[in-house]
Amino acid sequence: MSVNNYVTRVIEDPAGIAQDHWDSLLTACNQHGQSANGTLNPFVRHAYLAAMHSSASAVTQTGWQAYFVSLWDTSQAQEQLVGVCPMYIKAHSYGEYVFDFAWARAYQEHGLAYYPKAVIAPPFTPVPGPRLIAATQANKTALLAATLATCKDLGVSSMHALFIDDSDREACQAHGLLMRQTVQFHWHNTTPGYASFDAFLTTMTQDKRKKIKQERRKVADAGVRFESKRGLAITEQDWALFYRCYEQTYVEHGNAPYLTPAFFEAMRDHMPENWVMFVAYTDTDQAFACSLVGLEVDGHGQAVAAFGRYWGALARVDCLHFEACYYQPLMWCIENGVQRFEGGAQGEHKMARALMPQTTYSAHWLAHQSFADAVDRYLERETQGMQAYVQDLQARNPFKASQPL
Repeated sequence: MSVNNYVTRVIEDPAGIAQDHWDSLLTACNQHGQSANGTLNPFVRHAYLAAMHSSASAVTQTGWQAYFVSLWDTSQAQEQLVGVCPMYIKAHSYGEYVFDFAWARAYQEHGLAYYPKAVIAPPFTPVPGPRLIAATQANKTALLAATLATCKDLGVSSMHALFIDDSDREACQAHGLLMRQTVQFHWHNTTPGYASFDAFLTTMTQDKRKKIKQERRKVADAGVRFESKRGLAITEQDWALFYRCYEQTYVEHGNAPYLTPAFFEAMRDHMPENWVMFVAYTDTDQAFACSLVGLEVDGHGQAVAAFGRYWGALARVDCLHFEACYYQPLMWCIENGVQRFEGGAQGEHKMARALMPQTTYSAHWLAHQSFADAVDRYLERETQGMQAYVQDLQARNPFKASQPL
């Protein structure tokens, strides 16, 4: 498709776009103002999305058909990639974390097909970040228009851009898309940073501080110790153990894991600097549990943000999940001067561990105008309820009254 000086191409395999072109565009996107510290969100890097595809984790067979929209400027002697959007055509609503099952049921009850639909987001990854990857707001607007045109040509019921950043939100609102709010829970370091984990605990109310110490004591009294390993220090044996733990946790909940071993092998080989692993050992030095945390890093390799992603255990220990997924990562963030830790989707219980509510946004387009109008009215009510919910959460924060939020 061609509009003015732009040509749109749909890419069904991320390998169809050169990695250096993709990541250079992502860098330019951040320099445009989406990332104040000039870092790259790891979950929209080419290597991450390519691994989702090449590992058969997010492919047509699992209900994620890659349909990446790329925008090319043909006004120069040599055409230039100026925008790319990681879009998937989906046959279900799993692995998204912005729930639209009620919308799908409503379509079904009226004899309409909700699937296939289009989703713009890294699969299985509820981390806010850029979705319309373009260096300028004008190119971002053109990319969004091209993406919507592609959706109309495909005849999908709807398009959903999930966990968008502020720049994407501006473009989507200007285009008249429906906006939806959800809540996550994020931890923020102080400036210049907590001196220690104990110093961090002193900012919390006595009952919350006591609860955390009790939970940590249960793990320590069970003879469990942890080691943190980052990047190339994570061995093949560590990765193999991690997958066994990760798989076991899914099996215990009656599900198969979303991600295949090949995905994590690709992370080990192509994005090692973006991961830190916390390995739990018994008192006989037997490794039996792991958590894996993603990192956003600057040009010097310094981590500036951390993202709780995956965990698992081969044996049960009371409060082990809290230690592996919250306390160990928070300790690591404090020791390494990391500014932010995002705990993932949902989970009001995270507030007791000092992760505070953070509003996240998604943008939606529905082809059926009557349903679009109904969803718009629903979202107006939902947004009011969500804002009241966030205010209530903030009023119940775990910090001392003198501690600024």
